[in-house]
Amino acid sequence: MMSPPVKSGPRHNAMITSDKVRVIDEAGENIGVMYTKEAIEQANSVGLDLVEVSPNADPPVCKFLDVGKFRYEAQKKANLARKSQKTQEIKEIKMRPNIDDHDYDVKMRAIHKFIGEGDKVKVTLRFRGRELSHQQLGMNLLKRVQDDTTEDAKIEAYPRMEGRQMLMVLSPK
Repeated sequence: MMSPPVKSGPRHNAMITSDKVRVIDEAGENIGVMYTKEAIEQANSVGLDLVEVSPNADPPVCKFLDVGKFRYEAQKKANLARKSQKTQEIKEIKMRPNIDDHDYDVKMRAIHKFIGEGDKVKVTLRFRGRELSHQQLGMNLLKRVQDDTTEDAKIEAYPRMEGRQMLMVLSPK
C-alpha cells in the first residue's frame, strides 16, 4: 500500500492540526486566538483560505490568504534568491617558467579579468625536462605574478610543487 504524496508548502484549511490558532485577517489586522474550525469558516466567508504562516509559534499564526497566490509568491522569491547567487569558479592559467614578456602580459590580462569577475585563479607553472632543476625561475615568476596582482587579489594558496608543476591560487580581495 502506498502512502499519500507529501504536500509541500504551508499547511492550510483542513491540514492545520492545532485546535486553536492566532488569526490575522486579509488586511493584516490581528483578530486574536480562536478555534481552527471557526477561523476556517471565517476565511471561507471572505473567499480566502486559512494559511499557517508561522507553525512554530504558540499558538500557530494563521492568515487569510489565497493559497495558490501565496505559493506562487514564495516560489518567485526563492527563484530570485537563487538567481542573484554568485557561484565562484576556479579558472586556471597555465604558464611555463621561461615565458616571454608579451605572453606574460596576455596571461596577466586574463588573470585580472577573472579576478574582476569574482572568480578564483589557479596559476599552474609546468616544468619540462631540465627546467625542473631550475625551480627558482618558477618561484621568481610566481612572485612576479603575486606582485602584479596585489591590488585586486590575495593569495589563497602559496606556491607549492606538485610533481612537475608549481601551483598558486589567487582569490579576489
